[in-house]
Amino acid sequence: MELELRQVTSLQEALRLAPRIERSAAAFHAQFTDAELPRDAAARLLATRFDLPQTVLVGAFPAGGSEPVGLCLVGPFEDPLTLTRLPMVLVLEVDEKARHRGVARALIEQAQSVLAARGQRVLAARAAHNDDALISMGERWGFVRAWELMLFE
Repeated sequence: MELELRQVTSLQEALRLAPRIERSAAAFHAQFTDAELPRDAAARLLATRFDLPQTVLVGAFPAGGSEPVGLCLVGPFEDPLTLTRLPMVLVLEVDEKARHRGVARALIEQAQSVLAARGQRVLAARAAHNDDALISMGERWGFVRAWELMLFE
């Protein structure tokens, strides 16, 4: 399957993809908490932060196709003390039929390229503490554990 990596630059196209982004985000969010992701969270994020330098949406599209087989949404993460914003991978998903072909890594690399052109040097990602497969994959791609978030429940 020949794929074209393409940055989604139109808010209108991004909002068209919002329901799919939301489904992926909700599944990932469920790994961290029992609370449901707020309804229309993806659409609200896109509507309010799409123009920020830390926000990038990249899709892997079949040649000539309009529906992506993979998406990577990067958005701003803000440190509550310093108010420093850095880009964070919010959604990374690839259809089952396109997995194990380097699509996710290519999406991350494309997002990093766009961010670098905007002067953003760091890309953050998160994983559940016990998701060894995701952590290992991230480390193979060059992500480094920088800090741990601890929750008291």
